[in-house]
Amino acid sequence: ASHNPKAYTGAKLVKQGAIALSGDAGIQDVRRLIDAGLGEPGGDGAGGVEEVAVYEEFQAAALKFIDPKQVKPLRVVVDGGNGMAGPMVGPLLEQLGLDLVTTYWTPDGEFPDHEPNPMLEENREFIMKKVVEEGADLGIAWDGDADRCFFIDDEGRFVDGDFLTALLAESLLRKSAGEAILYDVRASRAVADTVQRAGGKAHPNRVGHAFFKTRMRDEGAMFGGEVSGHYYFRDFYCADSGTIPALLILELLSVEDRKLSELLDEYHSTYFISGEINSEVDDADAKMAEIEERYSDARIGHLDGVSVDYDDWHFNVRSSNTEPLLRLCLESLVSVADMERRRDEVLKVIRS
Repeated sequence: ASHNPKAYTGAKLVKQGAIALSGDAGIQDVRRLIDAGLGEPGGDGAGGVEEVAVYEEFQAAALKFIDPKQVKPLRVVVDGGNGMAGPMVGPLLEQLGLDLVTTYWTPDGEFPDHEPNPMLEENREFIMKKVVEEGADLGIAWDGDADRCFFIDDEGRFVDGDFLTALLAESLLRKSAGEAILYDVRASRAVADTVQRAGGKAHPNRVGHAFFKTRMRDEGAMFGGEVSGHYYFRDFYCADSGTIPALLILELLSVEDRKLSELLDEYHSTYFISGEINSEVDDADAKMAEIEERYSDARIGHLDGVSVDYDDWHFNVRSSNTEPLLRLCLESLVSVADMERRRDEVLKVIRS
């Protein structure tokens, strides 16, 4: 993945319709073709390489999501992580007349400054401090291939993906009311509440790009958001983008004429989230069954792992596909203290 250390990065293979190839969808077909000799030099099935310049078309497609004239000359700290954001997103931001403070903006596959993964706290410490030092309106950081972006508010605080999903959904629903919005099962209730207030239809979804893209294509949902920073757009091939969210948030702040911290405080005062917490377990399925039995008086869902819902708090536990881990996301609608108490209670069950 592009956000991994340099030894583990690579190329993303995508087929027609912006559908990613994976171990479950397409890669084995490619392997069979190669094993059959297709593509050998000089062979009947030898192919070719064609370079196509698509950047101008990409720029035009991305800018269709906003009214560029509405964007004010905000002061923005940007961290490209020495990945693709500099050459890919940079020219678009320059077109908008922003006051840019660029950091780690030049691609370098050695990633000399930090890993291109803003999800990790150590990789966003610099931009959080820089936003405050520069008196900036916000900061934006991208992962290596710039298909995910992350935000820092004007007070230097990291913006949780739950709340970013809610803000993006609200922005899009203002332009096209009544649309369906997908959000992942880990997310804060802030997402569904915001979507409903904005006149949209909120639908929880399984975690993972394949599940979002497939459902968006099947049902025509306008937008999908994951707390991990992946944001999907129907009018962008149902693919995720790290460019469009940046444009939408810049437009939203300009139109609202409010600070990002002010918009977020409305969420922080109502929704108290734990973030995702990993615990190593011997038998994830057995532990989830134990949790379901322990909280049998709640509303139980099985869309992805086990979701436990009470009126004023809820949580989801999911197993990792690759490690012996259970992942917990919990939220209280009462207080930080209540969230911490509930979190510790559930973690005690998981880790017992």
